Amino acid sequence: MTQLQPAPLQTEVIRERTYTWQDPLIGADAAPQLSGLEYLRGMARGEYPPPPIGQTLGLRIRGEDDVQDGQVTFCMTPEEYHYNPIGSVHGGVYATLLDSALGCCIHTKLPAGVGYTTLDLAVKYLRPLKVGMGEVRAVGEVVSVSRQVATAQAQILDEAGKLYATATTTCLLLRPGR
Repeated sequence: MTQLQPAPLQTEVIRERTYTWQDPLIGADAAPQLSGLEYLRGMARGEYPPPPIGQTLGLRIRGEDDVQDGQVTFCMTPEEYHYNPIGSVHGGVYATLLDSALGCCIHTKLPAGVGYTTLDLAVKYLRPLKVGMGEVRAVGEVVSVSRQVATAQAQILDEAGKLYATATTTCLLLRPGR
C-alpha cells in the first residue's frame, strides 16, 4: 500500500498583518449607563472604541447613519486573511459579521442597564465572498422585542445589492436584578 505524500510548499512571499485595538472595557463600562441606541451611536462617532473582534476581522460601522432604531449596518471588505482552505471567505467570518449586525440592532431597542446574549444564530450561506469584490454590508433589523427575548434578521449584500447570506437570531434579554 502506498502512502500519499503532501506536495512541497511552493516558495512564495509570506504575508503578514498587524493591527491595533483599544481597551474594550472603556465601552463596556459606559454601556450600562446608556440606552443601546445612544451607546452604538456614540461608538459610531468614535466616542467609545470599537470591539477588538471588529479590528481583528475588519468589521466596521461606517458612521452614525448606520445605527438606527431597530437597524444596524456593519461593513467589511473580503480579504485574503478571511479565507478558508478552499479559497473563499470562511463561514465563521460571515457568521461574525451577521451576528454583529443582529446583536447590535437588538441593542438599539434596549434601555440603559439592559443587556443581551445570543441564544441561537441560524445562517444560510448563498454565495461565496471573495477578494476583489469590494465592500459588503450586513444589515440587521429587529423583528420582535418582548420582556425576555428579542429576534432579528440580517442579510449580507454587496454594493450592487446582490444577496450573499441571511441569518436570524434570538437573544435573551438580561435585565438588572434577574
